[in-house]
Amino acid sequence: MPLTRLERAIDGAGTAVATPRITDILDSLESNYGALDPAAPTDPYEFLIWWHCGYPASEARCSKGWASLTREVGIAPKQLTAASTAKLVGALEDGGMVPDLRASRLKEIAATVQGEYGGDLRSALSRLSAPQARKALKAFPGIGNPGADRILLFSRLSPVAAVPSACPHVLVRVLQGPEGQKYVANYADAQRMLNTLPATFDERIRGYLLVARHGHELCKRSNPLCGRCPLRAHCAFANRSKNQ
Repeated sequence: MPLTRLERAIDGAGTAVATPRITDILDSLESNYGALDPAAPTDPYEFLIWWHCGYPASEARCSKGWASLTREVGIAPKQLTAASTAKLVGALEDGGMVPDLRASRLKEIAATVQGEYGGDLRSALSRLSAPQARKALKAFPGIGNPGADRILLFSRLSPVAAVPSACPHVLVRVLQGPEGQKYVANYADAQRMLNTLPATFDERIRGYLLVARHGHELCKRSNPLCGRCPLRAHCAFANRSKNQ
């Protein structure tokens, strides 16, 4: 598809980000990958459980462990707190490594949601401001800023500019060139770029999913497949690498 506005934006050599720039990038990625749907649960509590169903966490491992857990035990807070650790470990083995650690974390999450949030985490979070909800989510095991942002966005509690935790480099490479060494700085840059999108749930969820897909399939952290990238002619990273 024509990338006139995208080409103009990158040829400009500045680092300031305008909405059309990001929109054109997403449109191009969507032309390549198609419209995407979330693979993980969008309910805050269910996502927390799903996230610990696999390790190392990935959509495939977490989904496999989730299927086993829902079949063998269930996911409701009362079901998880009542289940024996041995039964949880057995159910989680399909999701990969350290099932004993993940079982203890599931019990911790379930007990917290049941005891502190009356078994309904989403309703409790909906009564908080976005910063308060983010802080509450970060109190759960394994959830940092990227995870909390993702939960707030996909649960439609706040249209934050969430960045896929494994892929903060993608937009930085396209618009600025090689990413820096500091993860926090790369995440902040990528979030600033996504913040130029309209603050709607649909647009920012679309951005998250497309960036994540591109980072996992082509714009890999190591050995990116630039020759197959639909953005290669307009990517600051690919063009800089070509000229070195």
